[in-house]
Amino acid sequence: MIFYYFVPKEKKHTQKGNDMENKRFTKNDNGFICKNCGKEVLPLGYTSRNHCPFCLCSLHVDINPGDRANTCGGILRPIKAEPDPKKGYIIIHRCDRCGEVVRNKAAHEAKIQPDDTSLIIKLTAGAL
Repeated sequence: MIFYYFVPKEKKHTQKGNDMENKRFTKNDNGFICKNCGKEVLPLGYTSRNHCPFCLCSLHVDINPGDRANTCGGILRPIKAEPDPKKGYIIIHRCDRCGEVVRNKAAHEAKIQPDDTSLIIKLTAGAL
């Protein structure tokens, strides 16, 4: 009997005008002090922590998740949350500096500092 197994290739993309290939996700799971509420945010431990679990704000610092290549640096404020059957909840943020709208996966099931579920529910209902 012969067994075959599939090893997926790492997903890469090429930036326009640049021959260098880059990964679309860079793990960057560092703790930080939230620029909005001032609370200490601990690393998730399994993926990149990209927003505060207490106020759900983030910083507009990524072009691709975790790359810290965006120079805007504005505060991304949560404006809405959407349930997603595969990812749980998606938090929609708008940058208070440039106005860009960004989607981030909620970490409401995290073992360390889970996202504030009551805030997520309020965002889902449009109550904030």
